[in-house]
Amino acid sequence: MDFKMKEEEGFTTTTEFGELHVAGDEQFGYRPYQLMVASIAVCSGGVLRKILKKKRIDIEDIAISSNVERNEEKANRIEKIHIHYKIKGQNLNEKKIHQSIVLANKNCPMAQSVAGSIEIEETFELL
Repeated sequence: MDFKMKEEEGFTTTTEFGELHVAGDEQFGYRPYQLMVASIAVCSGGVLRKILKKKRIDIEDIAISSNVERNEEKANRIEKIHIHYKIKGQNLNEKKIHQSIVLANKNCPMAQSVAGSIEIEETFELL
C-alpha cells in the first residue's frame, strides 16, 4: 500500500474498494487504532464464519462489538481488545460455538500478528 500526505492532516491511500483516509484526528479520517481493532475483530469474525460454515453450523447472523483498553503511559498503545459475538441461529450448540471461536482465533492472521503484545478476549452469546 502507498500512502500520500493530505493537506489538512493524515494520509490517504486508494485500494480496489475505494479511498481510505487515515489520521490521528477523526475529523480527517479513521484513526490508526480504530483500523487495528477493526482489522482484528472483522478478521476473527470472518474466520469464525468460515469455520461455522465448514462445520455445517447454520447461522443467520453474527454481530461483533469490541471494547479497547489503551495505556496512556505507554504511547496510548492498545493493551487489550475484548471482542463479543452475538450469534443468531437455530439449535446452536454452545460448546461447538466456543470451540469454533478458539479455532478462529488461532487461524486469524490479524489476531496472530499481535499475539503476545495485545491481549484478545473473546466472548459470545447465542440469540
